[in-house]
Amino acid sequence: MKFKPWTREETLVALNLYCQLPFGKLYRGNPIIIEVAKLIGKTPSALAMKLANLSSLDPKITQSGRKGLVSCSKLDKQIWNDFQNNPEIIAYESQLIIEKMSKAKSTLKDLSALDEDVFIETDLNTNIETTRISHIKTRLNQNLFRKIVLSNYNTTCCITGVRDPRLLIASHIIPWSSDSTHRLNPRNGLCLNVLHDRAFDRGLITITPSYEIKVSKSFIEQENSPMIQDYVKNFNDSKIKLPSKFLPAKEFLEFHNETIFIG
Repeated sequence: MKFKPWTREETLVALNLYCQLPFGKLYRGNPIIIEVAKLIGKTPSALAMKLANLSSLDPKITQSGRKGLVSCSKLDKQIWNDFQNNPEIIAYESQLIIEKMSKAKSTLKDLSALDEDVFIETDLNTNIETTRISHIKTRLNQNLFRKIVLSNYNTTCCITGVRDPRLLIASHIIPWSSDSTHRLNPRNGLCLNVLHDRAFDRGLITITPSYEIKVSKSFIEQENSPMIQDYVKNFNDSKIKLPSKFLPAKEFLEFHNETIFIG
């Protein structure tokens, strides 16, 4: 069989899978990879190899000593760099392709980031009023960010180790409202339980660029309940559990330290 070069759309699909699937499930025997490979006209081995190529571009993977393949194409590097520079645009573009696949194959519904009651048009630009398009896009982006962040942290709070998805939040380091360019950047995300998410959002705790948890001194002095002692204060100076992919960006953590944290 003659080798068929990967297209931009196919590479975007691979990038989306790299973001959504836990690192330990990027193998050719994964039923999702088998199904997606069939839809894009590739073998499961070829798709798994493409995911390994992408992993070799992720500093979190290479810095940990794990090595992806080094046979990245020019297109792989271009898509990866575009994603780093414009995550809002590239992640959304890739997810639209995935939504079409999940609509065609119910076995891929876990990859969808649409709310269950939303019908998606072919390109989200046909016969839908502008306000509805905006609402659908916002919800899709929010849901996609949650799926990516929870996957990166193996559905585990990076502070406490809580694993129940009903208690977990995909927290933005730089708030959603503060910087539209990094709303879908995986490196702008932390997986936190609902209590620590609210404390982080309010600046009562922060994560330093060296990934240490810091609790606000004023909060420590003002709040004396045993529950806060056990679940917040006792984590002061501890290290967070790092994700398997996409380390939190130190410049984003610095922003939170300097702008939001009540030091």
